[in-house]
Amino acid sequence: MTAARTPAGAPPPRRVVPARASGLPATRARREQPLEPPPARALLGVRRAGSMQAWMLVLPVDAVMTAAPMIWAPHYFKAFGALGLLIVALVCGGGRYRARLHLSVLDELPALLGRLLVAIALVAAVFALRHDDLGVMEFVGASLASVALAVLGRFLTTAVVLTARRRRIVAHRTVVIGGGAVSREVATLLARYPRYGLAVVGHVDGPDRPTRAGDLPRGPGLPHLGSLDDLDDLVRAHGVDVLLVGDGTFREEDLLDRVRTPATEHCDLLVVPRLHAFATATGHSDHIGSLPVMRIRTPALDGPAWALKRAFDVVVSGLLLVLLSPVLLACAVAVRREGGPGVLFRQVRVGRDGRRFECLKFRSMRPASESESATQWTVARDPRIGPVGRVLRATSLDELPQLWNILRGEMTIVGPRPERPHFVERFSAEHPRYGHRHRVPAGLTGLAQVSGLRGDTPISDRARFDNYYIENWSLWLDAKVLLRTVAEVVLARGR
Repeated sequence: MTAARTPAGAPPPRRVVPARASGLPATRARREQPLEPPPARALLGVRRAGSMQAWMLVLPVDAVMTAAPMIWAPHYFKAFGALGLLIVALVCGGGRYRARLHLSVLDELPALLGRLLVAIALVAAVFALRHDDLGVMEFVGASLASVALAVLGRFLTTAVVLTARRRRIVAHRTVVIGGGAVSREVATLLARYPRYGLAVVGHVDGPDRPTRAGDLPRGPGLPHLGSLDDLDDLVRAHGVDVLLVGDGTFREEDLLDRVRTPATEHCDLLVVPRLHAFATATGHSDHIGSLPVMRIRTPALDGPAWALKRAFDVVVSGLLLVLLSPVLLACAVAVRREGGPGVLFRQVRVGRDGRRFECLKFRSMRPASESESATQWTVARDPRIGPVGRVLRATSLDELPQLWNILRGEMTIVGPRPERPHFVERFSAEHPRYGHRHRVPAGLTGLAQVSGLRGDTPISDRARFDNYYIENWSLWLDAKVLLRTVAEVVLARGR
């Protein structure tokens, strides 16, 4: 079913199908009709939701309340200013702040107090290095007021956000994925309780969904907007910024493909766990009524953290090219003596967004032809690999010329290993989500490689590790991969 084209912000029109004209029994015809759209009052504030976010209120108030003691303790002006900035950074946690669906200061209090104490300890430690111990104790005593004021600020901002939600001043447009009983229950709760800040504009499901008791078509006026294939168009047409996954007839692999497209990547992704009767205990859990909801992390593939990753790549690759120049020269001489002319091996690989580039390596073996090089898989005990090549491959020294690829921006230090176009086409057809590896630049080292997936190992396993790395990317994850890479090289666990 193709979603009707409607202007952004307008509910889809109701289509009345007379029972006899449809050729179906009266009860079945009524069940398959598009339902009455949500009442206009329910969508009054939805048009404004895209420009109003909780962080616009919460973060400034957190910063001001935390730094407020500088008013009566002006000699600690810099310390309290740093404290205010630090608490904002800790609240964001490396990403943008997202308010919970079920807002409660008491639920957030343990995490808020923990961040406040960490921030105070960090500022106090810096203060102690620059000033005397007596001043540190005075600052810590004054910072207790920051804790009290920050908690008071959270009570105020929570009250304001809840009021805005209840009055539909803020209500984020939401599409429910799935038309089963759980999806219906979630949609009913959101319509009944605007305090969650979500306004459901309709639901999508798999194609040719049979109607069953308890399904959404018998729900409280929730339109069936189309199938998963229509999701991109629906997100654009209705200004949707939240996708809520319930139960339905869609396949999980189709769902994964549809919620990670350019059109949907800005949307918050919420999932009702399949075994929703069991309580969840993860850091990203929330709930709507008594139904647990998991907030799925959106991959951070741009922004300040990614710019910092690129700056790290440039600095480190440039330094290593200079510092390791004697090693590079020694490797080049050894390769030249063993294999003759042609020290560097150049091969076309696939990088970010499918762009091709020439990947550089020290030659460790000689392919019979260019065609073989592009289409044949190399095994660890290939007889064409000489003693020098075997050492280079075991220690990963053959990969060092790729530092130049990193400096040029064609690769990154940590990321999925690049593959040849022939194998990219083949593996993309054979293994689900293999092509999703190309959402980020190819890497010199990666999570799959430091996890033992090198050489003749299953491609499906490598793809899963690569996509796990992308979905959970952070600067700390890069640091862990680098530390494990050093261990791999030192212990010569290469091919």
